Amino acid sequence: MRTIGYVIGLLMVVLGLVWIGQGSGYFPYPASSFMIAQPIWMLWGAILAAAGIVVMAVVSRLRRRG
Repeated sequence: MRTIGYVIGLLMVVLGLVWIGQGSGYFPYPASSFMIAQPIWMLWGAILAAAGIVVMAVVSRLRRRG
């Protein structure tokens, strides 16, 4: 169960970084994406990445206890 939580947290961070890249225009793939150069997606990406880091930190603490 902890491994699943860690993988989910890692995927959240990666997806958040992709959203930041698309929102800033640094990662314009696919070219037809509605997210490219839209600053709101930078915000959503940062929130998602931060939440992923929190998930991984919580899972890491649970791993040490149990």
